[in-house]
Amino acid sequence: MTDLLLFKGIDEPGLNTIDVYKRTGGYESLKKAFAMPHAELIEQLTDSGLRGRGGAGFSMGKKASFIPQGDMQKYVVCNADESEPGTFKDRELIQKNPHQLIEGVIIASYAVGATISFIYIRGEYDQQADILDVALAEAREKGYLGEDILGSGFSLDLQLYRGAGAYICGEETGLLDSLEGKRGNPRLKPPFPAVEGLYGGPTLINNVETLSTVPHIIEMGAREYAAIGVQDSTGTKLVSVSGNVKRPGNYEIELGISSREIIFDLAGGPPDGREVKCWFPGGSSSPVLTADDLDISYDFDSLADAGSMLGSGAIIVVDDSNSVVDVAWKLAHFYSHESCGKCTPCREGTKWTLTMVGRIKDGTATPMDLDIMASVQDQIIGHCLCVLGDAMAMPVGSLIAKFRDEFEAEIEAARERRERALTGGVLA
Repeated sequence: MTDLLLFKGIDEPGLNTIDVYKRTGGYESLKKAFAMPHAELIEQLTDSGLRGRGGAGFSMGKKASFIPQGDMQKYVVCNADESEPGTFKDRELIQKNPHQLIEGVIIASYAVGATISFIYIRGEYDQQADILDVALAEAREKGYLGEDILGSGFSLDLQLYRGAGAYICGEETGLLDSLEGKRGNPRLKPPFPAVEGLYGGPTLINNVETLSTVPHIIEMGAREYAAIGVQDSTGTKLVSVSGNVKRPGNYEIELGISSREIIFDLAGGPPDGREVKCWFPGGSSSPVLTADDLDISYDFDSLADAGSMLGSGAIIVVDDSNSVVDVAWKLAHFYSHESCGKCTPCREGTKWTLTMVGRIKDGTATPMDLDIMASVQDQIIGHCLCVLGDAMAMPVGSLIAKFRDEFEAEIEAARERRERALTGGVLA
């Protein structure tokens, strides 16, 4: 395991203040970045192999290279709307080391020539937003934000924007609409934000963990960073582990280690006497894997080859004390509630999935409903304006495919319970 990068000294008292952050080497990467031409800086990000940590896993350097050159107004937007169930790593980064993020945003803004940037933070993160407000004021006072930063000739206005608690605003174009003061709805793509984003200008959007990694890449160099992890999954990754484990929490791991090592060695595994039934490797929107998949390498490509995804890096463990029907119902309920309703496959598909899982639970379903429900998931995937519909359909579809026997058993058991209730406890 490599040394910690993002979590290095994370619990040091006062790390959230600019004085302690600078004492530990903070803002030195910014000075180094200012000495590089813009093209070299973007090349460093590309050669590092850093893939976006928000869920899509797209190369940050390539995304930055898509921002056109020229004198038009450009923007960098940090997506701090951490709303994916099971994900809570960005919250800890903001709360304990906000200047690491701010430095990353400044470097990214300089790289693409953005002079106005925003941190869009989840509405529920009041404490973290307050900490960021203080950190931004410190950075302005010390000359790291504003006009002619450190005499570089580069100026940046970085503002914090608080969301209102909508999951859909975690989707990058829904976030942009919200940032512009509109209802948070996803936009049609293309055009992509790099071409036409915030206020119609070229916009680079990355999440908290991705931007917080940037200072470390500049400090150590692309080649050294790329040597960490495995091919096409370089660097370290923050993993939020929750569910049925003894030691839930955030862990910084080197990409490519065994998933079993994360769940059992770091998080302690399920409670005594229990076994892993299934687990979500990348937040609630990732297709579930089973206990047979625990030895899979935790990296982007290995998880994709296994039929799931690394996603936001949130592992949710479900042990054998839980019903997969209950898990499916909670998924469907969440995504049905959070759907913006703009496109039919998502709006109707999430609602009907919730209704059909409800039929299983109340004893009115038949085994045929499983086929219908699986078909609905197939009709959702790939047919929505954004990935919210897919975010429900992929895990629910995988639950049906991998635990059909348990679904069928629950249909029968619930039907019998219903008949007893209707006949006063006497079955026909």
